[in-house]
Amino acid sequence: MRIVLVALTLLLAGPAMAQTTTPGQVLQATVSQAIRPGVLEFTSRASGLSIAMNALCRAPSEGTLALVKGQFRQAALAYGRVEFLRIGPLMADNRADRLLFWPDRRGIGLRQVQAILAEEDASATALDTLRAKSVAVQGFGALEFVLYGTGAEVLPGPEGEFRCAYGRAVAANIAGIAGELANGWFAPEGIADHLTAPRADYADYRTETEALEALVGLVSHGMEAVRDVRINPFLPTAERAARPKEALFWRSGLSFEMIGANVDGMQRLLDQSGIAGAVDADHSGLGNSIDFEFRNAARALALVTSPVEQALADEDQVKALNYLVIVTGSLQAMVGEQLSAALGLSVGFSSLDGD
Repeated sequence: MRIVLVALTLLLAGPAMAQTTTPGQVLQATVSQAIRPGVLEFTSRASGLSIAMNALCRAPSEGTLALVKGQFRQAALAYGRVEFLRIGPLMADNRADRLLFWPDRRGIGLRQVQAILAEEDASATALDTLRAKSVAVQGFGALEFVLYGTGAEVLPGPEGEFRCAYGRAVAANIAGIAGELANGWFAPEGIADHLTAPRADYADYRTETEALEALVGLVSHGMEAVRDVRINPFLPTAERAARPKEALFWRSGLSFEMIGANVDGMQRLLDQSGIAGAVDADHSGLGNSIDFEFRNAARALALVTSPVEQALADEDQVKALNYLVIVTGSLQAMVGEQLSAALGLSVGFSSLDGD
């Protein structure tokens, strides 16, 4: 109830920040206007997914299965908009991997999910024992296979009882982790307080500069991950053909929507924080340049209208995706280098380094 009340307060919050902002205002707005609302949206969507899975298992039918698939889409995209927030609660207790184990480069996670279904491992149908298993069988990737993978046609009937029970446990786990994220971002003396009011005795954010560097780094590294983890692996190159099954969520057809959600989440943080308004007059046009590139990203994604396998067989859609690679690289540089320099920050190495 406390989280709900805070959420209502956020919705009634004051007007957008003035064009010239202080670091403290940026940090406050980032948490109150971007991070917390995004996490609350994910919590709500994850709860809806869990409720829908319960309904499917109680009354299996084509109708309840369609409802679950719709809720899966909404929950996955809500997560996509906060997935780049790889600090604090998301990085504790392996939550990021438990929510979405990707990339699964050697197919280990897929084989583990297939084994659970083939063996009808009852321990995977109870939340407490599921949480003790591999991170690869606990989150969105596992649930996508349950709903769309080989054998999913049994879900609307009684023969899908075990498959549904496993999916129900996975959906409950996703909802539970989403609640943990929300609690983490609203906890007194937690990461939100540390980001918005850094202190010298904090182990994570001792100054406003360190806090701003963390936020700018989230977007810069997030753009890098979209390009190098979500797009490039499945695109054709001079050396190899397209690899559509290297795309996240290719079974459910959500590959490009998920990329869009990732980009949208990062744009929301920059817009709602007002961070581009904290630069000096010499860099006052940088915010407009960043906005322009985000619009280019949206235009590129709008040109990709087919499921991933068909899109990669279409020259025009491949061109749009290659252009999106260029745009995400441009955004990474604008935020991680130009905006960082304009704010007097130093953004560290990407979390992808060494992969």
